[in-house]
Amino acid sequence: MAACLRVLPAAFSTPSSASNSSSLRRRSFKIGCSATGSKNSARIPMPPINPNDPFLAKLASAAANSPEPLHARPSNSDSPPYLDLFDSPKLMATPAQVERSVSYNEHRPRKPPPDLPSLLLHGRIVYIGMPLVPAVTELVVAELMYLQWVDPKEPIYMYINSTGTTRDDGETVGMETEGFAIYDSMMQMKNEIHTVAVGAAIGQACLLLAAGTKGRRFMMPHAKAMIQQPKVPSSGLMPASDVLIRAKEAISNRDTLVELLAKHTENSVETVANVMKRPFYMDAKRAKEFGVIDKILWRGQEKIMSDILPPEEWDKLAGIKIPDPF
Repeated sequence: MAACLRVLPAAFSTPSSASNSSSLRRRSFKIGCSATGSKNSARIPMPPINPNDPFLAKLASAAANSPEPLHARPSNSDSPPYLDLFDSPKLMATPAQVERSVSYNEHRPRKPPPDLPSLLLHGRIVYIGMPLVPAVTELVVAELMYLQWVDPKEPIYMYINSTGTTRDDGETVGMETEGFAIYDSMMQMKNEIHTVAVGAAIGQACLLLAAGTKGRRFMMPHAKAMIQQPKVPSSGLMPASDVLIRAKEAISNRDTLVELLAKHTENSVETVANVMKRPFYMDAKRAKEFGVIDKILWRGQEKIMSDILPPEEWDKLAGIKIPDPF
């Protein structure tokens, strides 16, 4: 290539005729490009270069001054050939930088994104959106333990939309110990647990809602809470003695549930036992009055209310001096 650029400048200076010019052109082209590394004595004329074209001027200057880099591969194998004619361009990125990139692109192997519970767990959110069956209990308890291990000081947000150990038609799908397992795990946590009822909190799920940190138990305005007695699973062809044993276990679970609800709602055991004789449904306002929750979430009003100063602070900022009591 360098020989071509060096030989061609005299190629078309003095053509004698059309035939001679064309034959001379063909001969000169063969001579100039056949021996790339050799020095040809023939000087073939070439049309003058436009001085206003900076690209051609720079290319011709480089070819005249140092023709070797044009046809000799550079010694540095990391840079492509012929790039030293112009200003050295900046390549995209080194392989190490590409590997450290956090975005999904063609330089990284395609991996499936994490599942939704994992994304919620990253935001310290535990979502109970199914009846309390063993698989749900296992997941919730494991998430609580993991979040406490990650940071024992940051709060945990538990969103509840569950029918407890029964389905919406009343059929039993899990033992009462499923709800007690999650409750005991919550009580062992060092973190604050903010509970939020979304949709429904029935039976054992209502206990979990009330077991949140005092002052941090919330409910959506159209959510429902309900407390009911534990139900005996289907006995089938079970002997009468076994049915009696299961009935006693259900009564024991009921008494435990009554005591725990009375503790967290600050009601008497007799009050909770009386309302739980039949299914006791509560909307958000009634649940707040009964002591299951502390606040009702509605369009961020809780943040607005939390920013309001108490009356004593208002009086202090206004310069009002509170008289000392007698």
